[in-house]
This record gives sequence, C-alpha cells and structure tokens, in this order.
Amino acid sequence: MDLQQRINAFAKLGTFLSQFKNQDFKKDDQIEANDMFFDGFKHQIKIAEENNGWFTKENIVYAIENWSKALTISNINTWLEKYNFNNVNEQTIAIIMAGNIPLVGFHDFICVLLSGHNVLVKQSSNDKHLLPFIAKYLETVQPKFKGKIKFTEDKLEEFDTVIATGSNNTARYFEYYFKDKPSIIRQNRNSVAVLTGKESKLELEGLSDDIFRYYGLGCRNVSKLFVPKDYNFDAFFNAVYKWHPIIHKAKYANNYDYNKAVYLMSEFDMLENGFLMLKEDKSYASPIATVFYEHYENTKQLKEKLVADSDNIQCIVTNGDIENKIGFGETQNPQLWDYADNIDTVEFLLKR
Repeated sequence: MDLQQRINAFAKLGTFLSQFKNQDFKKDDQIEANDMFFDGFKHQIKIAEENNGWFTKENIVYAIENWSKALTISNINTWLEKYNFNNVNEQTIAIIMAGNIPLVGFHDFICVLLSGHNVLVKQSSNDKHLLPFIAKYLETVQPKFKGKIKFTEDKLEEFDTVIATGSNNTARYFEYYFKDKPSIIRQNRNSVAVLTGKESKLELEGLSDDIFRYYGLGCRNVSKLFVPKDYNFDAFFNAVYKWHPIIHKAKYANNYDYNKAVYLMSEFDMLENGFLMLKEDKSYASPIATVFYEHYENTKQLKEKLVADSDNIQCIVTNGDIENKIGFGETQNPQLWDYADNIDTVEFLLKR
C-alpha cells in the first residue's frame, strides 16, 4: 500500500465523520460503505456517552467534527509534504492511549498508519468504543489496512516502538518499563492564557471555550491565567457567563462543590461566579471548575518564565507578542501538524 492510498483512506474517513457534526446526524447515501457503518457509528457514540459521564454527546460530536474537518486530502497533503516516506522500515508501533477526552489518542494512530507502520493500540477503559469502529471503516474502504491495526486489553507484546500518554506518575513507570524501546512518553501538560486587559469581549468568550470545552480535562484546556497587576476580572466573568449551563452537569457540579468547600475550609482567597472559581496559585494544573491565575509585572520576565516552564505547557493563548501563541478560542481546534508536547511524531516514526 503506497502513501497515496493511505491518504485517500483517511480522507474517506473524514468524509464519513462529517455526517456527525451536530446533534441531528444526517446520512449521506453517497458516502462509501455508509449503509454498513452509519447506524453502527451512531450506536457507538451512544455507548461511549453511556460508558463515561464526562463524554457528553456534545463533546463527542465536537471531537468528531474537528477530525472530519482535519481529514481532507488538502490538509493531509499540506501536513505531509515536508516528509520523506521512502525506505520506511515497517515496524509495529504500540500506542498507550489516555482517556480524558474523546478520541484523544487518534492523532498518534493516524501518524503511525500514514507513516507506513503497523499499530498496536491499548486504549483507556474510559474511551474504548469509537476508535475500533473507525478502524473497521478504514479497513473496509482500504482493505490493505487489514492486519496492520490491532487492539489489545492485555500486556503489550511483540512491538518495536511505543508511544505512551499518561500522568506524571505513570510516565515514570513507562520510562522504566519501556527503557529498552524507542519511545515517546507524554505526561501532564496544561495550557495557559496571557491577558493584557485589552482583550475584546469576543476574545474573552473564545477563552471561555478554551477553558470549559471537555470540562477542562484536556491538556489543551486553559487552566492558568497570567494577568497584569491590578487586573479587573469583571470583563472576564461577563464573557465566560455563556458557559453557565455547565453547572447543571452532575459530575462538573460535584467537582465544583467539592473544590469550593476545600477552598473555603482552607480559607483560601478566591473569586467565583457560581460555576467557576479563580484562585491565585503558581501551579499550572488546576482542579476541575477552577482556573489558577498569577500576576505579572514585566512582559520580558514573563516570556522567560514561559520558556523555562515550557515542559509543563501545551498551548499559550494570547494576543500579545509571545512566540508560538494560539488565538483565543482555538486551543481545541488543532491542525494535523500541531503535535502534542511539540514532538514531531511523524518525523520520529520515519526514523525507526
């Protein structure tokens, strides 16, 4: 199977996924293999929602829609044009996936298959329904993928290279356990926003999406704000109010109530609006329903801090003059060439 055949298969998958971009799915009879897969994928979305309280239909569909937009012939060609796919030494790449947001390990899966390798997937129990079905669709529209995609719930065996994602604690375990294998080991990262006080209402509303999408569980969710001294949070709270219905989701509300009680009992100072708490804290990883903030006085010093702490940071959202910044509202819409931890996964795989 050549590269173009692989690209065509993923573009067909993108077209298939495009049917699931709102709450009322609309079947397109012109899409290849649709009679076999449309109703089945609807069912898998339902099962995924029932299996994980954080995976609402809205969040699942949001993830699927983003992938449908990304997986076009044009996007994939733009992404891959800088790489040399000649003389790939075909290997089996094991992927240990996280389960914090829907299809969170899908990008690694795509990278492995487009690079010409075989993939052995160990999924999180929190997100185990969507990807196997997607794999079956790929095998149907491109039968040469059969035998190249395997899933396991057992101990990983017979693989050459590993890509593993987990917490800081599990990362240490992965590093020890896979010390004799080429690997990419990912651990905790968080995203931050640098505010100047001059943001528009539209930008701050975009920031609220960066904070609340997927309940803040993703590494691309903003969990920390850097704000000028004497920053007034009124405009921020007004802009994020559009997300206030989130407090009616039981799992989110339980976390909000618990963390608020902890802060009050510990007599921590905080700001809150009934569904979000702001707490001054130097840490990057904030609990659910909480965003940390830290004051800065000197932009130059802040830039130096962000560089020094880059291993802890996934995205930086700002309209200021900061390298590798992302626009407000864009953290959960990564391009195919936006790599987790800034590690070029395709380049890594092509060197195996």
